[in-house]
Amino acid sequence: MENHDVIIIGGGPAGYTAGIYSGRARRDVILFEGMPGGQAATTDLIDNYPGFPEGVSGGDLMDKFKQQAYKFGLNIVDGLVDTIRVEGEKKIVTVLGKEYSAKVIIIATGADANKLGVSGEDEFRGRGVSYCATCDGAFFRDVPIVVVGGGDSAVKEALYLTNFGSKVYIVHRRDQLRAEKVTQEIAFKNEKIELVLDSVVEEIVGNKLGVTHVVSKNVKTGEKKQIDTEGVFIYVGTTPNTGFLKGIIDLDETGYIMANEKMETSVPGIYAVGDCRGKILYQVSTAVGDGATAAFASEEYLEGIK
Repeated sequence: MENHDVIIIGGGPAGYTAGIYSGRARRDVILFEGMPGGQAATTDLIDNYPGFPEGVSGGDLMDKFKQQAYKFGLNIVDGLVDTIRVEGEKKIVTVLGKEYSAKVIIIATGADANKLGVSGEDEFRGRGVSYCATCDGAFFRDVPIVVVGGGDSAVKEALYLTNFGSKVYIVHRRDQLRAEKVTQEIAFKNEKIELVLDSVVEEIVGNKLGVTHVVSKNVKTGEKKQIDTEGVFIYVGTTPNTGFLKGIIDLDETGYIMANEKMETSVPGIYAVGDCRGKILYQVSTAVGDGATAAFASEEYLEGIK
């Protein structure tokens, strides 16, 4: 069994920041990550993170975070944590059959995109249905694209997709978008974007080559219409990656980790940061704050149990 001071589960802005701060404290820290950079790395443009007035690619920003973490001695390992168990002050995680122990665990597992749960979604995933515009947008040049959702992620990714598609439809179940006002204003000015409000996607239809159209339904009138498209990008919220923590620490009814202002969970020495933690705002800036707070609080914990 490998022994460390701190184990961080998950990369992204929260995990990397926790690694930077713990590394600066000269702790022996190891970080396990599945998707390098987390969801932030798949975002085309982040324009609300301080210090980048022109905006910055999510992938580039996460690369900078990672390099800074390496600078302070963070050991980053590819691999998903299968289980956690607590033995007094010692916490033990299993990764690919190998055990690692530490007195502190910082959980930064983030969240995954929700599915619509409609006919054709699973069938055409990877053949027209996507949850990542940065990953797949370039496959849909000069064809109509449908974006489902009305929040920040949906509208920002719709704007990004106008670089490729001939037209981008935003289908949203409410009568107005929920994205930040400045993002909405930019979208309203873009001639390629068409809003389909008060509507939901009921079915995704296609053939052996991929998606051909979606069927939308107006939630107020019941009217259905066909929207021709080859690409459907879905942004209808997220679900935290916390299933492996059930029975270990307290989760709320939706699976988010319950943690206080010090990022402390219900188990002493286990902290939660970023999008897996229940909070009011899910942004790179708040994830960074979470990571720094958890690392500082964990130092207090480690000093107190010497």
